[in-house]
Amino acid sequence: MIRIFYKEGLIIRSYQCKELKPVEDKSNILWVDVYNPTEEEVKWVVENFKVEFPSIQEREDIEISSRYWEEEDSITINTFFLIREGENAFNETVSFIIKDNYILTVRYRELKTFSEFARRLMTNPSVYKTGFHVFSSILEIKVASDSDVLETVSKEISKLGKIVSSGNLDVTETVFESISYYEDLNMTIRESLIDKQRVLSSLLKSYKLPNDVREEIRILIKDVNSLIDYTKFNFERLNYLQNTFLGLLNIEQNKVIKIFTVLATMFIPPTLIASIYGMNFENIPELHWQYGYYYSLILMFLSAAVPLYLFKKKGWL
Repeated sequence: MIRIFYKEGLIIRSYQCKELKPVEDKSNILWVDVYNPTEEEVKWVVENFKVEFPSIQEREDIEISSRYWEEEDSITINTFFLIREGENAFNETVSFIIKDNYILTVRYRELKTFSEFARRLMTNPSVYKTGFHVFSSILEIKVASDSDVLETVSKEISKLGKIVSSGNLDVTETVFESISYYEDLNMTIRESLIDKQRVLSSLLKSYKLPNDVREEIRILIKDVNSLIDYTKFNFERLNYLQNTFLGLLNIEQNKVIKIFTVLATMFIPPTLIASIYGMNFENIPELHWQYGYYYSLILMFLSAAVPLYLFKKKGWL
């Protein structure tokens, strides 16, 4: 699907290219949005706008030369857009080609950022003079959206922290799974932000960038940098929660080991007494004693009870 936004006086109109006719006049075009194009639509875009359509390898490559490159009459940018669907999160590459005074976007997934920007464009058309202004505004909306996702993740990590602080070890497996999940999610967010940081920094060096947009890009970079710092903070929190929970787990295991150690120590004296009277010698004094059996039982009980009393008195139990 191809949708073209163009200027008509002081307003901006749009239409969907259902019939792929040649575009004669591009002077009023501001934004060409290419969504999940067919081969025929790709060919039409290349022929009419004289642009190099980004290949799959260029879109997915993380090298800066594949994320941003500048030619004499155009700038091509491939950048990550974070998508979170339920419990899953991943980065989808979106391509921007800025040429003359218009911008061409290429995407293969429906994104809320573009719908939100289209509404802004229609309601406040005077702000968007060139393709650079469009790109800056789209990135601004996306960075704000990433900020909301990051804030939501931080709240979820805080809830996890309360579970860890409760000391309930019955949820051990769930806690470790949650920590691993949030680490992966935070890493995905960080990758998206770092990619934007690199792209915006490269664009800021371009002589083609209008001065008013240059200031917006500087502000965007500051916002992105602050969000990257926040992802670092989330990693530190998750690491702290993991260490705390491991500490609680070790303490609980030490308690169990201590109980077994005390029980083993308690039964050593009775075992020794039973072993002595179980020896096969005829000259054992109590061997033929009428009360010898009861005497040995009482002796074994006392030898176990006395250590138990001492352990409790010292607070070891």
